[in-house]
Amino acid sequence: MPVALAIVGTHSGVGKTSVSLGLMGALRRRGLTVQPFKVGPDFIDPGHHSLVTGRVSHNLDGWMLSKKTNLDLFQKYARDCDVAIVEGVMGVYDGYGATSEAGSTAQIVKWLGIPAILVIDAGKMGRSAAALVSGYANFDPDLPILGVVCNRIGSSSHLERLRESIESATSLPVFGGIPKNCFPEIPSRHLGLWMAKEDNLGTEYLEKLASSIEQYLEIDRLLEQCPTLDLETRSNARQDERLFATTARQPKIAIARDEAFCFYYEENLQILRELGATLVEVSPLYDRFPDDIDGFYFGGGYPELHAEGLSQNREFIKNLIKFSKSKFPVYGECGGLIYLSRGILDRAGDRHPFVGIFPFWTKLGERAKLGYTEIEICENAPFVPYSLRARGHRFHYSEIVKSDIAEKPSLETCYTAKSWKSGIFKEGYRVGNTLVSYVHLHFASNPEFARFFVESCQQQK
Repeated sequence: MPVALAIVGTHSGVGKTSVSLGLMGALRRRGLTVQPFKVGPDFIDPGHHSLVTGRVSHNLDGWMLSKKTNLDLFQKYARDCDVAIVEGVMGVYDGYGATSEAGSTAQIVKWLGIPAILVIDAGKMGRSAAALVSGYANFDPDLPILGVVCNRIGSSSHLERLRESIESATSLPVFGGIPKNCFPEIPSRHLGLWMAKEDNLGTEYLEKLASSIEQYLEIDRLLEQCPTLDLETRSNARQDERLFATTARQPKIAIARDEAFCFYYEENLQILRELGATLVEVSPLYDRFPDDIDGFYFGGGYPELHAEGLSQNREFIKNLIKFSKSKFPVYGECGGLIYLSRGILDRAGDRHPFVGIFPFWTKLGERAKLGYTEIEICENAPFVPYSLRARGHRFHYSEIVKSDIAEKPSLETCYTAKSWKSGIFKEGYRVGNTLVSYVHLHFASNPEFARFFVESCQQQK
């Protein structure tokens, strides 16, 4: 039976990712199979997880997905591992709203019934660390905190003072202390941390994290206190209950995947496969346009950082325009929206032309537009029926503007969207059978969206 634990923190930047990656790497060195998960809508940390563990990391989310769906995802992918590690998001109690645990790490940990390791920044603390830990442990007594990791300690004697104060005040064990400046910092860019496969997150960096955890964390003691999972009694795996009928004629769907397009919920792709689609990964940066495909899915990413390369692949663009005009289904999210527009105006004022299926340009701004978003399909949407609802997340710095980079153009919208920060607004744009949006939908929030997309692709055969 596998064991499972969650790495949670008091706040963002406390060291959850470094501890999680280091522990995953240290366990891999022991020959254990590690299955990673990430709480929240983030795309970047799961890429790091997969690089370390050799297994696809999956998002768990209490706002986008139901409790049952989260439990099913956890069971589905933790079943054949030795250790399942769930990395939290933000502070352990931070979520969608101010008074609800919806969307928080605490909610997921409680749903899964797994213990949590609390990471604290103890760099400038002594006995006050005990008050901090006590507050987090007592804020919600139903949250199963197993123990504590003290990050950014000053010395071994500092750790011993922290251990004595925390363990005497809370009865929670301190599993170790990480010296300050021990973890190399992961650089940030405007959508978060750098992607896992980029040069500054190479093998040497990840090996250093694993070595640090091996040196400073009591791994054996930690694992001994983690209960084993009885996954068979938790729930039936979702695929056993799915009512979707697949046909003998499998549609072939191209997935844009390279440095410019790298943001996908991996379960989205798995759902497309389970619905009968054959997925073909294609690079709009380097590849020729694929032959014999029936649909195209463009995820998010960083097209603005690869604008020159994308613009220069004119043959790909020419064939993509022809593909769209032939009424084949094309679906683009965020970076996909940017790429399928006329182009982008960067912060230096330079224009970079892209595909031009949509009559607008996009312009990079200084402030992020982000938040959980629920969409409802309008009557005029391509390949998805009226009134269907699904949930997702937005995180973008660009906005839609006219070709003169002045006003927003008049567009045919397909979504009525609702978010906590932005209220109700129009979203989702169509040209023919091509649909784009800034919202990254999680197909598991309503797999019918994916089913209708696949069925539309099947009809092109």
